[in-house]
Amino acid sequence: MEFRESIREYAEQPITKHVLMDVLQDYKRPYDKITELGKQGLLVLVRRGIYIPGPNLAIAKPESLLLANHLLGPSYVSLETALSHWGLIPERVYETSSATIQKSAVFKTPAGRFSYIHVPLPYYSFGIQQVELTKKQTVLMATPEKALCDKIVTTSGLLLRSAKQVKELLMDDLRMEKDALRNLNQAEIAKWIVDAPKKSSLHMLIKTLKEL
Repeated sequence: MEFRESIREYAEQPITKHVLMDVLQDYKRPYDKITELGKQGLLVLVRRGIYIPGPNLAIAKPESLLLANHLLGPSYVSLETALSHWGLIPERVYETSSATIQKSAVFKTPAGRFSYIHVPLPYYSFGIQQVELTKKQTVLMATPEKALCDKIVTTSGLLLRSAKQVKELLMDDLRMEKDALRNLNQAEIAKWIVDAPKKSSLHMLIKTLKEL
């Protein structure tokens, strides 16, 4: 089967080296074929064994949120990217941000810029859910509460010691609306604090949310 047809079933998915080896199993020199497909604009190498359809391959590409899950694992989409997805901040985000238990890293790729920030276990494992972007794309992403907590605990030098500081961060810096903040699940955040970095800042966050 011709490559364009055989690869079509992987539309909307990151194309891994394993997939390519399977699709190109009839070629004696599959790595040379992969290089050729890249030159033909049919494949684009994103990062180390992860490809997406090129400009001359007419199949749907994966969303950057799904790519982020694949480029470094384990990880989940969080911080401003998740806050934007959930409609909590108004700004469009041009970098896909994730949390990981690996070392912090930034990847500049043909598919965009992807940043990963380290958070420790067991805090890492809280507040993650599967989000269906399309029928073929399901992403690991922070809940709104976890994305906000991640923002607080990973921002260097940020210590929230008063309600005034919390409000300045949430409503002035992040431009979040009071109604959205009131809907956050404070009980969930409270469960995480015992295992979280910056415990006092998260306690102050909850205290301020209750007063809104």
